[in-house]
Amino acid sequence: MLTQDALDILGNPPLSMAVWLLVAMVLLYLARRPAHGALRATGRAIQNGLRLTSRSLLMAERSLTQRNREVLFTNGALAAEHDLEREFDRIGKTVERDVAALPGLQRELAEQITQLDEDYRKSSEVPPAPPGWIKAVTAVADLEQQGDTPVAAILTEIHRTTQSQHDAAMKAHRHAIAERHQKLDRMMPRWRQVSSALEQTGKRATALVHRARSVDEKVELYTQIRGETDAAQRELTTSSLTQFVIAGFALAIAVGGAIINFNLIALPMSEMVGGGSYIGDWRTSDVAALVIILVEVAMGLYLMESLRITRLFPVIGQMDDRTRVRMAWITFSLLLVLAGIESSLALMRDRIAADMAALRQSLAAAEAVAAPTSKIPTIGQMVMGFILPFALTFVAIPLETFVHAGRNVLGAGLALVLRALAFTLRLVGNAARALGELLVAAYDVAIFLPLWVERRLARRGDAAPATAAASTVDFTAPVAPEPEPVSTSVTESVEEEVLS
Repeated sequence: MLTQDALDILGNPPLSMAVWLLVAMVLLYLARRPAHGALRATGRAIQNGLRLTSRSLLMAERSLTQRNREVLFTNGALAAEHDLEREFDRIGKTVERDVAALPGLQRELAEQITQLDEDYRKSSEVPPAPPGWIKAVTAVADLEQQGDTPVAAILTEIHRTTQSQHDAAMKAHRHAIAERHQKLDRMMPRWRQVSSALEQTGKRATALVHRARSVDEKVELYTQIRGETDAAQRELTTSSLTQFVIAGFALAIAVGGAIINFNLIALPMSEMVGGGSYIGDWRTSDVAALVIILVEVAMGLYLMESLRITRLFPVIGQMDDRTRVRMAWITFSLLLVLAGIESSLALMRDRIAADMAALRQSLAAAEAVAAPTSKIPTIGQMVMGFILPFALTFVAIPLETFVHAGRNVLGAGLALVLRALAFTLRLVGNAARALGELLVAAYDVAIFLPLWVERRLARRGDAAPATAAASTVDFTAPVAPEPEPVSTSVTESVEEEVLS
């Protein structure tokens, strides 16, 4: 009631409201400049604060990007050095093996070539030609026989003797030809051996050429990494992302195997540690089964580190060979014991499940159903319980890859988030300044009536001096150019530059 009486000063509510609006408009008009300054200052303060925050985030993003680049090139250089060391080791072993075999190969080739040369020379020997007197005897044998019986008998005997000698010479010639063919046949296996030896030498040389090309490519990549080129950075980033995805997929498979392993031993563990005890909200049997699985994973990590397959723990890699081998045997023995325990727990699980099924049937007063006599499920559970601990051993390999690749991927993702957040803050700051200008314009709209009166009075005041000055104007005096007003946009741009 008091508020209503205070507002109704004229006894007429609409008229009183109009009076109060007019009073409020006059008050707002009088406070126009401070209100405009407050609105603009608030918008600029919000913009400057968000701008400074955005700049800080951009600086942090640049620092993080530089750090990610250094880590990426460092890890890439270490991986390239490891690959080069392995390739050089393989080339050294290959060259050592081939060079060690070269004297034997050279001796074998020399012996085979000597044998081939001797056989070839023997195969090229031609039997001597028949003596020249055979032609004379043949000519005598071709003379006409004029009834002289002794002469005819002599000539016939000469012809027969010559013919027998010719047959013997032809037989010797054929025998020599057969021996040459046999020697040529014996040359074929030696030719094959020589060809095989040369083919093996060619394959080894080709393998060395391929390894040399691989080494050249890796050296080129290593040079680019050392030079910190953009191409090397793109290749390393793509490789890190690919390894991160593949390692994550392998770890997901390992987690699935761990879950199967947990369900395999959780039930029989309740018989060992008690099924009614709890550790917080967890049953003690579940916690014990989880601890066994984690111990198996830890033993697998230590075994892989002892074998120098992974490098997650530098302390293990820096051990002397004797201590490292002992540690490998100890971890393997523990894994073997844990695998045997899991296999026995799997056997116990099958029996517990059968006892629980029989108990449910007896409580339900149902007819007992004969349990299956097949041992295949039991054997399968025991085999799974024995194999899964060793399978979880190899989790160390994708885990190492996931950790190293995750550092680069998460760093790049965090840098992208910082950049997006800086852009968002800058955009919000500009929107806050635009909102301040919008509120200034809305303030002027609210007091449009006093502003209109002010402009009308200003125009009349400007018109009277202009009329008086027009009567006394000197048309011979030069007209001074009017100063150009400084635009608000230029002023704002200068302020932004100063702030930046």
